Amino acid sequence: MLLTMDAVFFAAAQTPSGTEAGIEGFITISPTRPGPVRVDAPASEPLANTAFVVEKEAEVASFTTDEHGHFRIQLPPGHYKVSIKGRKTTIGHFGPFEADVVADKMTSVQWNCDSGIR
Repeated sequence: MLLTMDAVFFAAAQTPSGTEAGIEGFITISPTRPGPVRVDAPASEPLANTAFVVEKEAEVASFTTDEHGHFRIQLPPGHYKVSIKGRKTTIGHFGPFEADVVADKMTSVQWNCDSGIR
């Protein structure tokens, strides 16, 4: 049933010309460890396998980042807010991030979440 709903959403989200429109990019998180960041350690890492919701006045879609923090979602033109799905704590900052989608174009983004670790 879930696969059917996803297929219906993506079919409805395509633009009439058949050219894709939506948001694509990757999401990172930092800091990844408490304390100062070591010179030889990365300051951030991909936010892998994490679910996000896409809203335009109400929830219109959702997506999950892959193991490298990448995602791609087709959406009709408009202004959207994206935030982590099902957030239960107040520590950190996981959106909302904002993006504008225009017809026949994928909007590329790079967002960084704040883990709240200090």
